[in-house]
Amino acid sequence: TLAAGLVLGFVYELTREPRRIQEEKAIQEACAAVFADAAEFAEIEYTPDEEMLSQLGEMGVTIGTVYEAHDAGSMLLGYVIETTSTEGYGGNIVLYVGVTCEGVLNDVSILEISETPGLGMNAENVLLPQFHEKTAGTFTYTKNGSTSESEIDAISGATITTKAVTNAVNGGLLVYEELMQGGGSNE
Repeated sequence: TLAAGLVLGFVYELTREPRRIQEEKAIQEACAAVFADAAEFAEIEYTPDEEMLSQLGEMGVTIGTVYEAHDAGSMLLGYVIETTSTEGYGGNIVLYVGVTCEGVLNDVSILEISETPGLGMNAENVLLPQFHEKTAGTFTYTKNGSTSESEIDAISGATITTKAVTNAVNGGLLVYEELMQGGGSNE
């Protein structure tokens, strides 16, 4: 047991740097998926204030890392915001939300999801395209077909997943609005 533990510890240490590099690469790819025009992404410090934490908590959303998206000339194009809905049917749903400085929701990318196969797992193909290049400040979902830019068609049989994804996107948009107004604790 001692020898196995030592070997596992050695292998863990040996693979630490390659794992870190792969994680960074995955983050850059996820950022590029929601902000294709950006040349680089810079992580910024962001801490939601108490009011924002309360709003996010009511939606079942937490905020992770926030990135500024810059073009090749280092001009700010917008933000990439990591959001997590804690209210998915199968557990947490982690998204990256890309929003331009003009308030256009560039795209949304799912990083983690473990919903029901054939239903909630269709979120990437069914829900995410509905958010592409929309400018609505808050989205709602409907089971009867969307009638406005701010409505998202729910996945039939996966309303919980639809609600979780919609809330996660809305949480990202709230953070974006706060960043654009200069609120929150950020540097």
